Amino acid sequence: MKDMQRIRNAVLFHGMSNGELEEALVSLRAEEKSFRKGHILLHAGKTTTRIGLVLEGSVTIESNDLWGNRTILSLLGPGQIFAETYALLKTEPLLVDVTASEDGSVLFLDLSSLQEPSAVSWQLRLVRNLLTISAQKNLLLSSRSFHTSSKSIRGRIMAYLDTLSLQKKSTVFEIPFDRQQLADYLNVERSALSKELGRMQKEGILTTRKHHFEIHARDR
Repeated sequence: MKDMQRIRNAVLFHGMSNGELEEALVSLRAEEKSFRKGHILLHAGKTTTRIGLVLEGSVTIESNDLWGNRTILSLLGPGQIFAETYALLKTEPLLVDVTASEDGSVLFLDLSSLQEPSAVSWQLRLVRNLLTISAQKNLLLSSRSFHTSSKSIRGRIMAYLDTLSLQKKSTVFEIPFDRQQLADYLNVERSALSKELGRMQKEGILTTRKHHFEIHARDR
């Protein structure tokens, strides 16, 4: 596989020896696939036994309703995984789409072999790593609930930027979303988001250009 180093460095395979990793990839029927921006890797309503490990580029986990409304739940980059819950609950249909937000590649892994109890070392490590990743994702989902709880657009923007500032320990940082993605994540209209960001800049609350943000606030 061309991205073997990225696979080895992924949290999903943390603690595995080279031999364990090779055994895992064979047992999990690893399949690497490239994709183009906008391609839907997994469709809502379908079932899956496979998870995806992003090797290059990024994907969005999003809800697209019957009326054409899109809500972005998260954006995943290299080293991150998706669909692990659905792969383990293999008869449960997906409630979200997984869509490529840029060109890239994904390693698909079939978790069917984990349904049978085993003391194989790589399986034990993989399950432990899946639990760690699941806990981290629960925190991210909790954060999104907090970011979208405000009734005002400004409140949602400030909640989101405050979280990133805490995580990065700086008032100057890059966000992973473009403007449309940020609007979809915060569940607001893009034009309204842009207008509010413009007002916040005029008021000296922040400075922003594309993905770059600088928050003008007192030190914590």
